[in-house]
Amino acid sequence: MPSASKRTVTYGRHSVLQTISITSLESRKDAYWVIYIHGGAWRDPTVTSESFDKAEAILRASNLPISGFASISYRLSPHPRFPQNPPTTSPYESRSAKHPDHIRDVEAALAFLQNTYGFGPRYILVGHSCGATLAFQSVMGAIANHREMAHNPDADGGAGVEAVSTTPEPLPPRLRAKPTAIVGVAGIYDLRRLIDTHRTISAYREFIEGAFGEDDMVWDGASPAQMVGSRGVEGGWKTGRLVVLAQSPDDELVDMGQREAMQDALKGWEQTEAQVSPDELTHKDRRVRTLDISGAHDDAWINGDEIARSIQFAFKELQEMGLAPEA
Repeated sequence: MPSASKRTVTYGRHSVLQTISITSLESRKDAYWVIYIHGGAWRDPTVTSESFDKAEAILRASNLPISGFASISYRLSPHPRFPQNPPTTSPYESRSAKHPDHIRDVEAALAFLQNTYGFGPRYILVGHSCGATLAFQSVMGAIANHREMAHNPDADGGAGVEAVSTTPEPLPPRLRAKPTAIVGVAGIYDLRRLIDTHRTISAYREFIEGAFGEDDMVWDGASPAQMVGSRGVEGGWKTGRLVVLAQSPDDELVDMGQREAMQDALKGWEQTEAQVSPDELTHKDRRVRTLDISGAHDDAWINGDEIARSIQFAFKELQEMGLAPEA
């Protein structure tokens, strides 16, 4: 790949964590941006945007049609192993985020990147672990643009739901375009199911309640595998073309049931034709693909090779679909 320019930019005013690590390459109309969202159970301050560095280095050595890389940091929830003292911690440095703060930040970062680099829908959104949750939340009908559905018996003639903003902060700009593809690596897609599967391990309930609160209805509403139809990916990602769900059978933290649940939830989306603009001379097909990777949960980003392989696999699928140029 050509020489690159790497920098870190700030996209928000609320937290020191609202930054993006950006590597811009030679701009090509037919190329894609690769945008990464790190994991860490919504709370681990040791897992940062730098966790994409090794995968990025592998991809830069390839000949894929990539115009740039971005790795998003976002506000975090409290972590018991990394306590802060509220009286002496400034709000700017505080790790006290609650849903939907995390997804609000991701969408603000995506809007910043789109407004700055103008790549439109030509980007692949990649997430590891809870980063995969956030990637799919950004295209869910019930969550995208932070206008979640709230119960109100007087709304919609008694239907009982209405669109609301869930926090008092100003909403970030709406995304100009959703991604062409999403790659979820070792993703968490059903919060309630994750807790039920690991009910004997208190840490799962602890980090989910830390990020989303104790209301299991909120968990369901934030779970990409729970929300279907207009409230799920099918309703919120009408232009999407490809999903890759990568998972290791050796993952000791996130079980294969999460991928199975997400694959099942995407059946309606895959069977529905994508919305294509009139000037886009392409078919309307969609694909959902699974990819078995190897190693423990964090090996994917610690070594970088399996995240890179998942992205390479996505490019291969896009090329077969006629949506990306051959290398």
